[in-house]
Amino acid sequence: MEAAAAAAGVQLGTSKPQIATQAEMAEARLPIPYRDQCAHLLIPLNKCRVAEFYLPWKCEPERHSYEKCQYELVMERMLQMQKIREAQAGAKVKGSVTIGVPLAPSTAKLA
Repeated sequence: MEAAAAAAGVQLGTSKPQIATQAEMAEARLPIPYRDQCAHLLIPLNKCRVAEFYLPWKCEPERHSYEKCQYELVMERMLQMQKIREAQAGAKVKGSVTIGVPLAPSTAKLA
């Protein structure tokens, strides 16, 4: 993946900075999969949820800002993947070696 990204001229990762520190995330007891660039929004959302007994209509502004941040991260990753795929398709058209594993092995009889 990294070689394909380098060939496509795409920088992997996100443009959003990590605002919450590891100590803050550990203190807030955030699970490791949620410690991303949106963790600084998840910490107050979880505090609000606990304070309001998880009533769904109580923490809407916090939830909306967190979900928007997550959406922007996903869209950024999708754009990066699209650029990588376009570069791979362009390389395939030019006849260069493809990067990755072929879908069917060369020994398979494709009717």
